[in-house]
Amino acid sequence: MGMTQEKLVVCGKCGGVNRLPPGRDAGEARCGKCGSRLFSGHPADVDAQSFDRQVTRSSLPVVVDIWAPWCGPCKMMAPAYEAAANELEPHVRLIKLNSDNEQAVAARLGIRGIPTMILFHGGQEVARTSGAMTAGQIVRWVRDHLPTAAA
Repeated sequence: MGMTQEKLVVCGKCGGVNRLPPGRDAGEARCGKCGSRLFSGHPADVDAQSFDRQVTRSSLPVVVDIWAPWCGPCKMMAPAYEAAANELEPHVRLIKLNSDNEQAVAARLGIRGIPTMILFHGGQEVARTSGAMTAGQIVRWVRDHLPTAAA
């Protein structure tokens, strides 16, 4: 598996799976199904179905922020997570999962406290961390745990 492999990118809007040829600027790419930009610099909010699609169908590393509306530290971290998405995309996909709305997914992931971030690659969990972080800390945490070639 070389660096020249095409990437599979799941659209954050419609869930369509897009093939990006090597050398294609993913930052400019649009979904072949719905026409939305594949990367907007904003973390996509996901439900159970779109979470599973992002994690299992994307060839990119995927970071999920598990949060809830009543969680103070989650609210504090939201702008930092947004800023991290702006910096890490299009090499990494950042998504957000509301654990109140998606309790089954949170239970399946064994979430004890929030905010929790989990990094997936190739459908497997690579790393997880709990507690609010700054944008710089999020970016560093993701890059520290990535498979070498990814970002």
